[in-house]
Amino acid sequence: MKNTQDNFSVYVGLDWADKKHDICVQVKGESLRTFSVISHSPESIDDWIQSLHQKVKGNTAIAVELNKGPIVYASQKYSFVTVYPIHGLTLARYRQAMFPSGSKDDPSDAELALDMMLNYPKKITPLKPSSEKNKNINAFG
Repeated sequence: MKNTQDNFSVYVGLDWADKKHDICVQVKGESLRTFSVISHSPESIDDWIQSLHQKVKGNTAIAVELNKGPIVYASQKYSFVTVYPIHGLTLARYRQAMFPSGSKDDPSDAELALDMMLNYPKKITPLKPSSEKNKNINAFG
């Protein structure tokens, strides 16, 4: 059975917050991961997604600790992006297993989300693309 993760050129773990988003990126076939932070604005998110797509052509998989909200809607408007929601409790337990001290920081959570998506692809179901109606909603208020 072919792994659906093979359909992507780049994999992203994203830790969202009200004011900023920590991001961990791994290009298919590479082990190096890069980290960055973007602000929580439609322009910043669009700029980041478009910039990543220009660098790494092809489909993008984004693992994020939610299944709706501004960052999800902003990502889903691109046909080359697939969002993989990770339940918050699942990510918290995974963090606890990886870091028994219980320490939490946003870059680590972004990387843990990426790890979960890559290591357990059959356990995380991608979101269905949002409808055109939902794509036009300005979720940023």
